[in-house]
Amino acid sequence: MNDIERRFATVDIIVVRDEKRENAPAKIMGHAAVFNQLSEDLGGFREQIAPGAFSEAIEKDDVRALFNHDANFVLGRNRSKTLTLSEDARGLAIEIDIPQTQTIRDLVIAPIERGDVTQMSFGFSVRPNGQDWAKDDEGRVVRTLKKLRLFDVSAVTFPAYPQTDVGVRELRAYLDSIAPVPLWSLDLAKRRIQLAELNLA
Repeated sequence: MNDIERRFATVDIIVVRDEKRENAPAKIMGHAAVFNQLSEDLGGFREQIAPGAFSEAIEKDDVRALFNHDANFVLGRNRSKTLTLSEDARGLAIEIDIPQTQTIRDLVIAPIERGDVTQMSFGFSVRPNGQDWAKDDEGRVVRTLKKLRLFDVSAVTFPAYPQTDVGVRELRAYLDSIAPVPLWSLDLAKRRIQLAELNLA
């Protein structure tokens, strides 16, 4: 679980009720992530999510909907069909059939309806070969997330600054992979070739 990263965005999170049915259960709808938008600086790189990044997660992963990433406040779960996840043109769309308890009404529904809670976050890790690193025209490093494992989506009161330890570690690996070969390494290789040639002579 140490490799879980979290990202957040201000998105269109709303509470929806069926006006035709009295006491109809409320739902939370919105987007937990948005495609093709560059993030803030995350510690030496910026990030964007490619369309299709969540397609495998939607099919395979066991995902919870939480409030403030708190496992004590479970709003829904895709395995129990109380959380629906899908990708649309904008990003990762969510629909939560929330528990009909007074606690959730007071703690979650009321603040969203008042506009006090307007942000969502999601917890993820990168699947194998699920990211690309590149430099943009200005030489800044951009990470493109293409295939993710999804753990949770969460309505959040105070989105924390993204935890970037994992991303920064992977940034270092990328930079190492494109770093020029040190001169001492080239000299050593030349000496080995010369020795091999002497032995063959």
